[in-house]
Amino acid sequence: MTCLAPLLESFFTERLYAQRRASPHTISAYRDTFRLLLGFAKDKLGKNPSALDLEDLDASFIGSFLDHLESRRGNSVRTRNLRLAAIHSLFHYAALREPAHSAQIQRVLAIPQKRFERNIVNFLTQTETDALLAAVDQSTWLGRRDYTLLLLALQTGLRVSELTSLRVEDVELGRGPHVRCRGKGRKERATPLSKACVTALKNWLRENNPSMSSPLFPSIRGDALSRDSVDYLLKKYAKVAAKSCASMAKKTISPHVLRHTNAVQLLNAGVDRSVIALWLGHEQVETTQIYLDADLATKERALARTSPRSIKRQRYRPPDKLLAFLEGL
Repeated sequence: MTCLAPLLESFFTERLYAQRRASPHTISAYRDTFRLLLGFAKDKLGKNPSALDLEDLDASFIGSFLDHLESRRGNSVRTRNLRLAAIHSLFHYAALREPAHSAQIQRVLAIPQKRFERNIVNFLTQTETDALLAAVDQSTWLGRRDYTLLLLALQTGLRVSELTSLRVEDVELGRGPHVRCRGKGRKERATPLSKACVTALKNWLRENNPSMSSPLFPSIRGDALSRDSVDYLLKKYAKVAAKSCASMAKKTISPHVLRHTNAVQLLNAGVDRSVIALWLGHEQVETTQIYLDADLATKERALARTSPRSIKRQRYRPPDKLLAFLEGL
């Protein structure tokens, strides 16, 4: 029998921290996965987590856990697949440490990712964007903070984790104004800022006069905003905006919708997909394909270039013999 506890501990300390230098977001996601798995094992097997053996986590048990996530916890297929990816990572590590259990490990690794329907991405139109910004009451400190945060998110397309981790030192408002961030895969990128965004940021920094290492968008306590806080304030303002813009009430608004909105705006402006991928910090250019699928305006422009079916197609004939001679050269 192989105890699971030392294997799981070394997976986090040696594989994730020391060898792979996994990001804090990856560590948190994997941690939550195994907390759920160990809690499920305690309920089903009657064993405390520290008493579990690797053999307890066979393919049948892992399958039951994945079904539990969907049926009892109400997780989506995407979330289910993310949990499975964390489990696969542990068992890949276990294959090197515990070759005696290779048959069991291979059966767990053979559990496939579940297919799911890919919906069109949600984004805001220009009218909805204006209504969202207008919903913020800028007469208060919190309102001015939220307005600047939303404006920056809409203009840069930063992920919510990138937005909340920004420090004052990450913003350059002089010549060539831009904001620097470190995104997925520890890739650092710089995103230029519009005049409206620069003005809002200058006013915000002038009002607070923070140190260079302070969070750019602090909470009332002075620490950085959490992801949940950004999600809450966005839903609050979306609810207010829906009173003046009825289409807002039909959409599910999340911080990632602001990122999608920025991408579609760039696409409508004629920006190449490769530039959009660099702007958003995508690993591959193909990732931006989802915005082509979502943007109806791009498809309408393509339709406008086609000939109506009522027009009869004819071969072009030069109107003059000299032109015909030149065309034939």
